[in-house]
Amino acid sequence: MSIPNIITLGRIMLVPIIVWAIVSSQMEVAFAVFLIAGISDAVDGFLAKRFNMTSELGALLDPLADKALLVSIYMALGIWGAIPRWIVILVVSRDIMIVTAVIVSWLFDRPVEMKPSKVSKLNTVAQVAFAALVLAALAFGFKPAPYDIILMGLVTVFTLSSVSLYLVEWLRHMSTIEAK
Repeated sequence: MSIPNIITLGRIMLVPIIVWAIVSSQMEVAFAVFLIAGISDAVDGFLAKRFNMTSELGALLDPLADKALLVSIYMALGIWGAIPRWIVILVVSRDIMIVTAVIVSWLFDRPVEMKPSKVSKLNTVAQVAFAALVLAALAFGFKPAPYDIILMGLVTVFTLSSVSLYLVEWLRHMSTIEAK
């Protein structure tokens, strides 16, 4: 168990704290813990790359931590009414589709290699920026307009683009299965 993996597990453990803070209207706490989670993501990535501490476990845990954090925050903010529910459905549906495709490929003994594309990385940046802006606006009482609309547009475009690219690649990968 490397230090980056321990940091990543810590980030996963922050998820319920952030969700609790949002549903309890403790937005200052939610924003502060979200910042800590973001900093921990940067630190574990830096340590893993700089000191050659990368591992298979870390390669699985890091995106899992990111998805757990973002999906949970989007769902909590959607339920709380701070963001439109359609954006929650879009973000969560993308991740469900990708996970389902990976599971199906495993079931057919055709595991697909999951490497995030540039569009997927831009999608994550847009999702994090939008969540951070909404949490900051709620925590500090300012109007996020027009930046919230711009970021929501970017999240929409990048989410749709990235899921489309993933599904096209997955279909291409799975099309080599022979019928019995």
